[in-house]
This record gives sequence, structure tokens and C-alpha cells, in this order.
Amino acid sequence: MGFYPVFVELAGRRCVVIGGGPVAERKVAGLRDAGAAVTVVSPTLTPALATLARARAIAHRARVYEDGDLAGAALACVATGAAAVNAGVAAEGRRRGVWVNAADDPAHCDFILPSVLRRGALAVAVSTGGASPALARVVREDLEGQLGEDYATLVDVAGAVRRMLRTAQRSADAGRWAQALRDPTVRRLAAAGRRAAARRALRARLEAS
Repeated sequence: MGFYPVFVELAGRRCVVIGGGPVAERKVAGLRDAGAAVTVVSPTLTPALATLARARAIAHRARVYEDGDLAGAALACVATGAAAVNAGVAAEGRRRGVWVNAADDPAHCDFILPSVLRRGALAVAVSTGGASPALARVVREDLEGQLGEDYATLVDVAGAVRRMLRTAQRSADAGRWAQALRDPTVRRLAAAGRRAAARRALRARLEAS
């Protein structure tokens, strides 16, 4: 049985990370990038996490996990490497309806974290369903060579044109969008950073009869 891929809106929502080591640091970074309000529960923190705590960029509970720490949370990540802690957090999460990810412990995961390639607003997530995170990373790195930074411009251009068409009460089907986004002129202008010209070219291609 596979996992259902989904992108979750976490802006302003409380997320809990159990643990204060390097793995927890990576979880915190990803959650903060998504705009989450992060609470870290751990007796100790890495220097980077300690800096965030001092700046009040994250909340810090300087102790081990206790039942009740997930109250009010949208989701939680466990990064302690302790099986008993994983089990305790997973049990509380299921009782409270909080999704839990336990690092390297699929049996106590409600969700897994993919390897992610970002180009501006474009996010490409790669997962092997937990079978081999190393392979997911290899695939992501292979894709990095194929999806250049120009895709960040292209997604902004596509989004702007989509809004323009909506305002004008116009539409284009998926097939026409695919053809227009592959148009060499549109891609060349986006790669050159000529956003306005790329928008005009894309819209013209979409509206062509």
C-alpha cells in the first residue's frame, strides 16, 4: 500500500518537534520554511536551534517529551532515535488526531517526508514510500540537473498569466497549457529573466486559435 502524496498548508499552525539534534534541526528548518509555528521539546539543542530559541523564532521546552506535548498541534516530528519515545508520541498523536512522523521508524509514522527539489514556488517531491530515502535523494539530485533555476521564473509567469485569464474570464484546457508552456519562445524568455515578455508570449500562445 502506497502513501497518498499531499502538500499541507502549515502557515501559522503549531507544529512540535521532539528532539534537539541535527535531524531535528532539519525538521525545524523545513517546518519554518512552510511558515509553521514550531515548538521543540528537548533537554539540549544544536547551536543553530539554540540560536533560534534565543531569538524566539521557535519555542523551546527544555525537557524530555511528556504526554500532552502535542495538544493543539497540527503535526509532530520525532527525532530522538528512542523507540519508546516514538511509540509514546505516535500513541498521543493518534489519540489527538495529530499526524506524526518518526525519523527512521515507519511503524510509528502517519506520514513520511519526501526529498524535495525547489525552484521558487515550484516544489518537486520524490518518495520511495520509505523503502530507500537514499534513492529518493539520488533521484532528486538527478532532477536538479534537468530543472534549472529558470523554472522559478516560469512558474511565476504561468501563475501571472493564469490570473490574467481568470480576470478576463478566459480559460484554456490542460492540453493547451502544456503546449504553451513547452513553447521555445516562452522558455527562452523565461530563462533570460524577461518576465513581462514571457507573460505576453505565453498568453498569446494560449489565446491563439
